[in-house]
Amino acid sequence: MILQALTDYYRRAELSPPGWELKAIPFFIVLDLDGQVVSVISRADQANPRGSQILVPQSEIRSGKNAWAQPNLLWDHYGFVLGEPKRKPNGDIDPIDSYEKAAKQLGAFVARIQSLLVRYPESRGLASISKFYASGEYKKVFARPDAVEIVRIAGANMTFRLVGEIEPILHEKWVRDIVSTSATADEDAEDFVVPKSAMCLVTGDLAEIARLHPKIYRVCSKPTALAAANSKEAQAYSSYGKDQGFIFPVGKPAVFAYTTALNHLLRKDSPQRIQVGDASTVFWAERDSDFETTVVDIFGDPPKDDPDRSTRAVQAVLNAVHSGKWGSSDENTRFYVLGLAPNAARISIRFYHCVTLGELGQRIAQHIKDLELARGSYDPQYPSLKRLLQTVCLATSSQPFGDIDRLPPNLGGAIVDAIFESENTPYPALWLNAAVGRCRAEQAKKTQQGTQAQNVPYARAAVIKACLNRQIRRTNLSAPDHLHEKEFLPMLDLTNTNPGYLLGRLFAVLERLQETSAGGGGKLNSTIRDKYYGAMASSPGIVFPTLDNLKTSHLKKLPWAQKEWFDKLIGGILSELPDIPRQLPLPDQGRFALGYYHQRQDFFTKKPDDSIITTASKEGTPA
Repeated sequence: MILQALTDYYRRAELSPPGWELKAIPFFIVLDLDGQVVSVISRADQANPRGSQILVPQSEIRSGKNAWAQPNLLWDHYGFVLGEPKRKPNGDIDPIDSYEKAAKQLGAFVARIQSLLVRYPESRGLASISKFYASGEYKKVFARPDAVEIVRIAGANMTFRLVGEIEPILHEKWVRDIVSTSATADEDAEDFVVPKSAMCLVTGDLAEIARLHPKIYRVCSKPTALAAANSKEAQAYSSYGKDQGFIFPVGKPAVFAYTTALNHLLRKDSPQRIQVGDASTVFWAERDSDFETTVVDIFGDPPKDDPDRSTRAVQAVLNAVHSGKWGSSDENTRFYVLGLAPNAARISIRFYHCVTLGELGQRIAQHIKDLELARGSYDPQYPSLKRLLQTVCLATSSQPFGDIDRLPPNLGGAIVDAIFESENTPYPALWLNAAVGRCRAEQAKKTQQGTQAQNVPYARAAVIKACLNRQIRRTNLSAPDHLHEKEFLPMLDLTNTNPGYLLGRLFAVLERLQETSAGGGGKLNSTIRDKYYGAMASSPGIVFPTLDNLKTSHLKKLPWAQKEWFDKLIGGILSELPDIPRQLPLPDQGRFALGYYHQRQDFFTKKPDDSIITTASKEGTPA
């Protein structure tokens, strides 16, 4: 199903023709007709540090100890082109490479040039390249002043161009002819017996089966195959006398189509890809749709030159869901969501979803609703997924919102999977655990504005609310009506009687009482939040007597109106608590954090005039 959808996308998107691919080529070696080097042109710039992409003959599939014997057609890295081992940016030879290996690569590259020249003697470009090697001119390239940048790009690719020409030699007509004829020809090793044709599992057509599948880029640290099996040397991976690609027969046309499509979706700056942790997630539709790129804008960070892009994308989806109008798209158009992650030998498929555009919109809208929360004017209305993940990580000087590199590797992909699975699929328990743990571990600190940061900031509270509401909905599906728990609202809910939520509210009131008794917020170096938040959230029955004594001393410092206002508020919360539980389980610690956030946020929310509240407000208590 995945390969079929990718093959269909290749046909719809009209990507690279069979036998070709788009590849970043940072250097052109410009030759004259005698094979002398005229210049080495660097095509790298700030936007494309590895050079812009051009259409080149498809990469050879290299594997095993004889990978050196598979040079690409008229382009490759400088090990094949110049016989130089790979180097580090400082110029030192990479320890995984050697001159002996580079010499073998160069020999294979030159041998292929010579065999092509026999077949196409009329090619001026081939003749020039042949003279370039025959004269030993290739040995001088690395010493040229205009070639010093080559070693700064690990394994930099390069190709050739004749002086005075615009297009590289690999775009000559004879190259197009040879690529078109070899795109379906079998070039597998002679020791493999390849059937002329078999039924392709993807298309159902009779086709020549691919023994090896091209590699996929930008998922693992190095290009890796999506579909692969060990060779016949590992008998455990053989089946009925077949091995490698013959175990899962896919025709060469389909293999080229799905790998080209997937590499296109995963390309640098792709508008249809997001990276969350170690998971690369791509989106595409069966037909042209404006929402192919909108989905990525919803979950990704907006660009600095357009900070409102994410907001517009979210509003576009919400408007479509509410109105039922999807612009030029049909709500029954199928959307595909594919999550990929690195693995030892091949790419791992983390998740895959095929849903209609209408279903996709509903699930995104539910995700946004679950995160909806009362907020300050400085907080983003729709925080990106990266920001939501950062908020459960330890903040560092380089990443003040949270060091996302400390995130458990599987968490990001699991969250995206839950979003697109259904509206009631719980988010990973690890997300809630990490958010609650970060609330308890975080120490208040002075911000640049001189105010103290909260243990429960907006993004973290949104994560806790979303995780709890999804758990509640899933539990309510199988629970009797009288045991249904009410979902949490975006703002303070005075009807919620959950002990954890009430205790969080109570703790926020006691903290505000302490601040007011000291003359207002920001007057204290530390509050009860700094000393007792973690203990109160986990073991309220042990900590509450201490806080109750502090409450009494703080009330004595207040004028009558403020004292009455706090007494009424604290008494109303305690009346809903028959007793103070000795300990709170982790989900209730999340409810505690949410109650604390809601009550704290409510103090700074403007309300209609009320005589008691207004009087207290005038005397220093925000209403």
